[in-house]
Amino acid sequence: MGTGTLVGDLRLVDLTKRFGAVTAVDDLTLTVAQGSFFALLGASGSGKTTTLRMIAGLEEPTAGQVLLGAEDVTRLRPYRRPVNTVFQSYALFPHLDVAENVAFGLRRRGVRHLRPQVERMLALVQLDGYGRRRPAELSGGQQQRVALARALINQPQVLLLDEPLGALDLRLRRQMQGELKRIQTEVGTTFVHVTHDQEEAMTMADTVAVMNAGRIEQVGAPADLYEFPATVFVATFLGQSNLLAAEAAGPTRGEVAVTAHGARFTVPVARARADRGPVHLGVRPEKLRLAASADEVPDGHQHVAGVVADAAYVGVSTQYQVHTGAGGELSVFAANNGTEGRHAVGSSVVAYWRPEHAFLLPRVPGEAERSSTVRDEPVAVSR
Repeated sequence: MGTGTLVGDLRLVDLTKRFGAVTAVDDLTLTVAQGSFFALLGASGSGKTTTLRMIAGLEEPTAGQVLLGAEDVTRLRPYRRPVNTVFQSYALFPHLDVAENVAFGLRRRGVRHLRPQVERMLALVQLDGYGRRRPAELSGGQQQRVALARALINQPQVLLLDEPLGALDLRLRRQMQGELKRIQTEVGTTFVHVTHDQEEAMTMADTVAVMNAGRIEQVGAPADLYEFPATVFVATFLGQSNLLAAEAAGPTRGEVAVTAHGARFTVPVARARADRGPVHLGVRPEKLRLAASADEVPDGHQHVAGVVADAAYVGVSTQYQVHTGAGGELSVFAANNGTEGRHAVGSSVVAYWRPEHAFLLPRVPGEAERSSTVRDEPVAVSR
């Protein structure tokens, strides 16, 4: 988007919201670039929905500002803001047909000659010919499209989406992910999408902000967050990670030497969020490979020996839990591509990886190791 603040950038400055003694959003500063698809990702209670409601004007901040370009909209009533919201419940009017639902906002503003605009919006969401149907005659995915068309016909500067796909089944949810991204690209409106679903955020958004306890843990492109997490929370919430307790000796010649499980490893300086003292040596499960012995480990790789404690075949991969000699546990996702053999439970193995696939994070002294224990596929990263 270039440098500087664009006319239509959405900016949150020192935004705070307290409910009594509870701080839901804590001194949040964030810029959403004009025309971007931006995701606020976090678990329940992270503050993401409260943030969205303050942008919409449905909650008044305790402190801070909401700005659209140069305009401070912090104290404006919701209907005075160039912002529309699509909720999880859709909130369609059951007594109105699809066309009238879509036209509702324009009709209230006294706009005439609505039909061409309504038809254009229905075509955008691929509901041509559905104008005379009632909401009850539509599927969940179709109702979601109507809600989207009703919001977009008002030409908002920012469209807010509050868990919009949460009520859909898995197949429809994945279909609508692609549709939402297509529509956003076509209309060029700024989308701010609130979700707890990692896959939704990673596959649709240009930029993702990971929220935790009312604060932003990390902001960036999906691939950057996944490949190089900034905190333990991001590493374990966004996908799955193996985090080995290690000690770092400091950077030397472009790499950081660390000791873990009685062995020495190295990590590129560019992939180290901490380079001295207690650290987590992190490796994603899909970046690990298994061999029967250290003799089979390719040159240039680093490894840890262990025993297979569990193996689960899940179609595209086999997911292993490996107990290491130091008492830790590693998760390994081995692709079922026909190039690697299977490893039986109880067999001795060596887990190995390339140094450039590892990362270092700060570790509180005494903090335990962490590994992925949920059987699931790695998060999809579309960019």
